[in-house]
Amino acid sequence: MIAALPEGDDLGELSELLDTAGVGVVGQAVQHRELPHPNTYLGPGKLLEVKEQAKAADANLIACDDELSPRQERNLEKELGMPVVDRTTVILDIFAGHAHSAEGKLQVELAQLEYNLARMRGLWTHLERLGGGIGTRGPGETQIETDRRLARDRIAALKRKLAEVKSSRAVMRAERERAHLPEVALAGYTNAGKSTLLNALTGAEVGVRDRLFHTLDPNTRATRIDGRAFLLTDTVGFIRKLPHQLVEAFGATLEETRLADLVLHVVDASSHEDEMVDMLRAVDVVLEDIGAGDRPRILVLNKADALDADRREELLHRHPDGVLVSALTGEGLDILRDRLAQEFRATLRPVDLLLPFDQGGRLAELHEVAGDLVRTDTADGVRVRARVPQTVAERFARFDVTNGHA
Repeated sequence: MIAALPEGDDLGELSELLDTAGVGVVGQAVQHRELPHPNTYLGPGKLLEVKEQAKAADANLIACDDELSPRQERNLEKELGMPVVDRTTVILDIFAGHAHSAEGKLQVELAQLEYNLARMRGLWTHLERLGGGIGTRGPGETQIETDRRLARDRIAALKRKLAEVKSSRAVMRAERERAHLPEVALAGYTNAGKSTLLNALTGAEVGVRDRLFHTLDPNTRATRIDGRAFLLTDTVGFIRKLPHQLVEAFGATLEETRLADLVLHVVDASSHEDEMVDMLRAVDVVLEDIGAGDRPRILVLNKADALDADRREELLHRHPDGVLVSALTGEGLDILRDRLAQEFRATLRPVDLLLPFDQGGRLAELHEVAGDLVRTDTADGVRVRARVPQTVAERFARFDVTNGHA
């Protein structure tokens, strides 16, 4: 059974989430209200209707397409006589089942603990009744305090471990930056086909399944485009109203998107246009939240194999900058590779350098990373004119003839 957000949102996505979590849906209810009821989320009349509907359908769980306050959750369970979960709980449960790496498990546990910390009181109500009168404290309250302290200690420990993970990532990223490999992040709505696209572009064999949030741990693979090595990273999928606990907990993972040279925004083009626009907007919001809103971006309209001619024409009209591809059949991938190479070339900066003869290692490095390199031997050293990434230009600034540093 599902109780809906009073904005009248389509409950299809919540149904998908529940299906992914292994929960069968037997019915749904929607109430249109200006604001949720502060105590019971649903109004009194609707609450009674949902209770009767749940009983008739023999439901044993109510799921709400919104985040409930602890008070709303407790009152709903009391009134309906069965467990009530909200959207955030369902997503956290899915993440817990899909996390495989040590980092992913740490991130999910942190998000769950932070979310449930405010909800611990309800676990010990049966003990609170044993307490005395004014000025006394019952064993239930003591247990609540103990559990909260243990939870806070565990949260602090998890944050320390994730900080270590972040530090390790920074070391690995520094190694990649020294190699000056362009980094491309695949971002998009969950189940848009990012992992399939990563496999198609790189020849990798990253696990793919038709379910929400199948990929939680970032997968980075190398490929060559236009004679240059690129690193492509597949990241966790986004979703409408992604719980802020997850955005915070997966900060280290999402940082791969924020620090990428280029973002491939992958969208399921076989979706209805209105639904697709909602997906695009949801991803844009999360990218802004994690500080990646200013990253250069290519819109990838995936699943072209599921489109008819009219829909293809409509997509190209509505999204003229998008690249229509099918990660499944390979359609459009060469065009996408050309766009990737073109976008990267546009970020290169021209330099005019004079390298002393004893800087042979630096010259070899330039040969690795530069585009359109022209060298001339002079009496003072090797004159090099090239186009290089911004980070490389900064590292070679002291050899730059145009700046008067050489």
